[in-house]
Amino acid sequence: MSRITEVEILQVDLESKVKRGDAIQAFPKQETPMVRIRTDDGLEGTGYTYTIGTGGSSVVALLRDHLAPQLIGRDPAMIEQIWQHLFFHTHATAVGAITSLALCAIDTALWDLRGRRTGTPLHMMAGGAQDRVPVYDTEGGWLHVPVEEVIENALALKAVGFRGVKMKVGKDHVREDVKRLVAVREAIGDDMELMVDANQGFTVAEAIRRARHFEPLDLAWFEEPLPAEDLNGHVMLRESTTLPIAVGESIYSISHFREYLQRGACTIVQTDVARIGGITPWLKCAHLAESFNVPICPHYLMELHVGLCAAVPNAPWVEYIPQLDDITRNRMTIEHGWAIPYVAPGLGIDWDWDAIAKRRVAAPVIVR
Repeated sequence: MSRITEVEILQVDLESKVKRGDAIQAFPKQETPMVRIRTDDGLEGTGYTYTIGTGGSSVVALLRDHLAPQLIGRDPAMIEQIWQHLFFHTHATAVGAITSLALCAIDTALWDLRGRRTGTPLHMMAGGAQDRVPVYDTEGGWLHVPVEEVIENALALKAVGFRGVKMKVGKDHVREDVKRLVAVREAIGDDMELMVDANQGFTVAEAIRRARHFEPLDLAWFEEPLPAEDLNGHVMLRESTTLPIAVGESIYSISHFREYLQRGACTIVQTDVARIGGITPWLKCAHLAESFNVPICPHYLMELHVGLCAAVPNAPWVEYIPQLDDITRNRMTIEHGWAIPYVAPGLGIDWDWDAIAKRRVAAPVIVR
């Protein structure tokens, strides 16, 4: 039985390759806290988490001061036990974004370590349900992008096999959103899925209104129409429209997903592995959704989600937003519109530690 002897904590900031903006915010960079867990038998696992521009230093502080010291001397194979211990150790700050993001950095490092120890890639460790997953693009559909560019990007992706594209909505008036959506739908045809994302920007009344205007476009889903904490509002919207309603990137607890599913407040869950607290709770959310016959279409983090989506039977999409290209030596493989899970053991990510060292925002912290 091995023991954890050392935890290294660091953060890198990654500039966005394109300008990213939606109905409520813009985010020019991604803060990426990272954790490296080392054991007394010479193995190492690397995990990470993210924020979209603020809060990264708070995640690092929680890891450094409260979570990493709890790992020393523990058996890294006891992933569920460790997750539960850390969750209750931070009871006063859970459930919430900072705590969940910090838990994810540790949990993904432990899963990476397990895979490296056994020589098993993530999608096989976590279930092995699929060997490829369709991919859809979000990077070309930001709210500020002129519709002509959205169409150009969508057609280029369709030509190489992408099966879906997502657009941000939330223009000042519904007619502006509809005009853009109609133009894209006419350009890509009916054989390519079109999703929309409001990023929690609407009131209940406005979400119901826009859904009524969006329905003729045969959208794959209407994402985050309302603030995530407005469960009853989602119930009202869901009962008023035929559009699939997708929620989850801003939900931080499996119990909250349970409430959404029990109330019939959504038809797609979009659990974000970082914001839910790691791989351990993400898999529980996926299987919970499966029990309700609901798909899981996770938010962002494609380099992690490709393996998780392939692990479960109810994940029909991986979201394409490149994230780690500047600090890794390998890329997520896409073949004719299908995302292929990494075959290397663990998370499968080949980190470029020289590039990471150049982008660190401070010297690493070592906890022993």
